[in-house]
Amino acid sequence: MKKEKKKRKPRSKSEKVFDFMNVVLSTLLILVIIYPLWFVIIASFSNPQDVASGAVWLLPKSINLKGYTTLFSQPLIWRSYFNTIFYTVAGTAFALFVNIPVGYALTRKDLFGRRWIALMYVIPMFVSGGLIPIYLVTKQFGLLNTIWVMIIPFSVSSYNIIVARTFFQQSIPEGLWEAAQMDGAGTIRYFVQIVLPLSKAILAVIGLWTAVGIWNSWFNALIYLSNSNLQPLQLLLRQLLITNQTLQSQATGDVAQQLQQTANMMKYASIVVSTLPVMCLYPFLQKYFNQGAMIGAIKE
Repeated sequence: MKKEKKKRKPRSKSEKVFDFMNVVLSTLLILVIIYPLWFVIIASFSNPQDVASGAVWLLPKSINLKGYTTLFSQPLIWRSYFNTIFYTVAGTAFALFVNIPVGYALTRKDLFGRRWIALMYVIPMFVSGGLIPIYLVTKQFGLLNTIWVMIIPFSVSSYNIIVARTFFQQSIPEGLWEAAQMDGAGTIRYFVQIVLPLSKAILAVIGLWTAVGIWNSWFNALIYLSNSNLQPLQLLLRQLLITNQTLQSQATGDVAQQLQQTANMMKYASIVVSTLPVMCLYPFLQKYFNQGAMIGAIKE
């Protein structure tokens, strides 16, 4: 005879009210997060007069692509877009190449001076040498106005190293190293063939953090790049918006109003253009991102 299914205990009125409030609060929180993003997207396609009057709040009343046409008509827009993609891909790859091995090395008990080396990585998280010394060092190495200034000098991240070290300590059993030694594997072979394939989560997390940081970065380019052909997208968009605001302040009457509308449309279009690639990439790495955030919160 089939076992009788246990009857589910009827839920109390307080539990139903609690679940209902959770659903309501979660829905409101989702709307608060999603609506600003949605508004920026529809505003970039809308007539600026409709946006200014408050007529656009859910869907665009009329399609207007002037912001995008004005933005993409800039002579350096595609060059800066390519520069940003190159800096992001190359910078992320180099950062992983630097930070991941260091994070693993700090987990090895046979590393001489391991605690002192870890301390040397922690200190820069709280104390910085300052902008001028960093600029002078970068200049002495001949990195100014080169593509490498956006990749090499700022690739080391103490926080990423600590997160990677925590991951290796918590997720990679010490028995794997002992088994690899019995099979004749050395440290480098063990790290490349065994540790890295088991570390896809932390690779994705640190890669995502680094890529987003490089993609949104403009201050380093402002300080270390004076060649307009090497400037990234974010810096070019900033300069375009500042130029429009300057022209608007110097104009009067209908000209000033027209410049204001063009500046608003370019502002919304710039946000969409600069954030769309990251927004498309994030859903594929979200599970790794969440896992890495939990890893970073674990204390030794």
